[in-house]
Amino acid sequence: MEERTRAYLRGRFRDHYRRTEPTPPPDADAREWGYIPWTSSPGTTMVRHKSILDLGDLGDFLARERPRHVYFSAGRYDDPDAGNMEEKGWQGSDLVFDLDADHLPSVELGEDSYAEMLEKCKDALLRLLDFLEDDFDFQELDVVFSGGRGYHVHVRDDGIQDLERDARREIVDYVRGIGLDLDGLIATEAVGGTAGRTSPAQKRTLRTEGGWSARAHHHLLGFVDDLLELDDEAAIARLREFDGIGEGKAEAALRAARTNYESIEAGNIDVHPAFYGLAERLLPDVVAADNAPIDEPVTTDTNRLIRLPGSLHGGSGLRVVPIARDHVEAFEPLTETIPETFRGQEITVELDEETTVELDGDSFTLPAGTREVREYLGVFLMTRGHAEKGEE
Repeated sequence: MEERTRAYLRGRFRDHYRRTEPTPPPDADAREWGYIPWTSSPGTTMVRHKSILDLGDLGDFLARERPRHVYFSAGRYDDPDAGNMEEKGWQGSDLVFDLDADHLPSVELGEDSYAEMLEKCKDALLRLLDFLEDDFDFQELDVVFSGGRGYHVHVRDDGIQDLERDARREIVDYVRGIGLDLDGLIATEAVGGTAGRTSPAQKRTLRTEGGWSARAHHHLLGFVDDLLELDDEAAIARLREFDGIGEGKAEAALRAARTNYESIEAGNIDVHPAFYGLAERLLPDVVAADNAPIDEPVTTDTNRLIRLPGSLHGGSGLRVVPIARDHVEAFEPLTETIPETFRGQEITVELDEETTVELDGDSFTLPAGTREVREYLGVFLMTRGHAEKGEE
């Protein structure tokens, strides 16, 4: 990045912070703060181990330093500005989740546009919120667009504050479906038998409401519904696509599905051994479809620094935006996060190569060379390294 570009962005970030002030997190004075300045040196320079008292008034600090990125810690400490973690005196930490579009299995890098990547990331966010709210019953959580490639969720319930790394990793494993097996999801009860003697026969059932068991049941029932719409030949061919299911097992599983639909709908997967085997083979598909592919190190790290909601992202020029829970599905990240400071005027930028950008509901294809563009588009291109500031 050329110095003229850096100087322009520093100045416009300052103008933005003069007009608006982010809201600090709860217990801001007990958290570590850090930021990345606009520097000419290669690589990234992180200034950290600061307290809010070191920074001074948050609004004044942002307008004065106009940092490229701003962070605060998930953890709270006795001495947040101590120079190493051992001296800080850990009190507890929020549970923070990070979803990054670049790391999602469903995203095709080089094929999906930025907007498509963020839409897939929102789908993953909704699955994560389903786990946090329905499975764990967390109440105090904030949803934030990171300003770049995804979303953050901050959980601040009292019950999670003192969890160590291993306990946080168990939560990660749960929402990612790591180590999930069918036997761990089913409820087993003895059936049949005569007076004074219990039969060894058992009925295995998937719960139809709540948790991974209900997710597995939902997928299994959906598969059965699709199967029953096919003729016998096509249905058997579909079943034989699974490893270990030959023609005999396929016919038995199909027969069990046709004659025991209401029992399967109620959660019973013991209608036939072949049908239980089918449920086992479908489980990887359940995990792939319903897990939340979060960034594990962010959640397990009790000392993690995370972006300040309301700040600007120095890699996009977009705002780090808190999102009301009832607005998540309708949230438009490439429209609602454009700073008002960067609207209403055009600037000159220089592009080395043709670039296509989607912002504010429009798609822009810009040829190489010197171009006049809307300022928010120019800031986006410069912060992402696709353009330099041109002479006005």
